[in-house]
Amino acid sequence: MLEQSLEGLNIKPDGTYVDVTFGGGGHSRAILERLSSKGRLVAFDQDNDAILNIPDDKRVLFVNHNFRFLKNFLHYYNIEKIDGLLGDLGVSSHHFDSAERGFSFRHDANLDMRMNQDASLTAADVVNEYSEEAIRSILFQYGELKEAGKLTRAIIKSRQNKKIETTAQLSEILWNWVPRNAEHKFLARVFQALRIEVNHEMDSLRQLLEQSADALTPGGRLVVITYHSLEDRLVKNFVKAGNFDGKITRDLYGNYEAPLKAINKGVIIPEENETDENNRSRSAKLRIAEKN
Repeated sequence: MLEQSLEGLNIKPDGTYVDVTFGGGGHSRAILERLSSKGRLVAFDQDNDAILNIPDDKRVLFVNHNFRFLKNFLHYYNIEKIDGLLGDLGVSSHHFDSAERGFSFRHDANLDMRMNQDASLTAADVVNEYSEEAIRSILFQYGELKEAGKLTRAIIKSRQNKKIETTAQLSEILWNWVPRNAEHKFLARVFQALRIEVNHEMDSLRQLLEQSADALTPGGRLVVITYHSLEDRLVKNFVKAGNFDGKITRDLYGNYEAPLKAINKGVIIPEENETDENNRSRSAKLRIAEKN
């Protein structure tokens, strides 16, 4: 949804924009094409692999850190306000296709799943060292798996005999509970849950949304693409109410206290031709908001 995202940003040629999920640099390059020589782009990515994709452009400031540090780095570089922020959340195709990173059950690799390879916590640490209660909570909350209890017991039983170190091991341990004809979707939820825990994705997203509301100039745009209901719910509630519960509050004069307002009435989903070309985009949801 590149074009919809760019339209949502409502780019001003001389403005300052932030791409908090630089990755392969596709969105960033598209933003740069719409900026003048006075425009500026700040790109965040915690993955060291992304450094290889930085364009040779003096308008680009690359920050090799998690986007939860948005406010700190804007302050560090003396950027008071920004005109727009784009976030394309989730795991990139690069991560899924890099077997050694352990993001996908389709490849036999070490249970890693770290977006920041300098971080200490891996998916193997989670399944081998977390308590039964903690693993069950992760699978139920982040994977939305009603079988979380059964899956957790299988993991606990298996790790008592042998450490769980690879994606293939984990898939085999859980196979008895995988519904037939829905194997990929089920295992994807398991791996999603572990990945979210390893990378603290939900906490980082909450921090990003709160900081973006402060960083945007009045009229500035927030554009976020999510890939699962947990992310989308956070974005939707924050845009609607300025909090993550979605409960609208008013000040003493009866005015809404939410710092943002939705630009699109409903969520934007990919067109059929895009989902045909990119299977991953089928679950994508785009929301656009403007600073009051």
